[in-house]
Amino acid sequence: MATSTPITIHVPRELRSSCEGAKTLSLSAPSVRAVLEELEQRHPALYRSVCDETGSVRRHVNVFVNSAHMRERQGLDTALEPDDVITILPAVSGG
Repeated sequence: MATSTPITIHVPRELRSSCEGAKTLSLSAPSVRAVLEELEQRHPALYRSVCDETGSVRRHVNVFVNSAHMRERQGLDTALEPDDVITILPAVSGG
């Protein structure tokens, strides 16, 4: 089993109410999938804003590992390195 890796998650303003107003969260996880599983346990409202009922990242939410979109890497199975930063970015639209 992969070892857990300390990472930082940047939470956008629109979703901070789902995690007690935190701008960043710190946790240890070996992959993006494990980060989301940990969020489901610790901050279920934030998790539901990021993932749908199947556990997939919602279409209108972008998840970056450092500066690369997770879809450009190995998706949910993207391995994390110490001090990686995950950024959650919901799509913004306007008129």
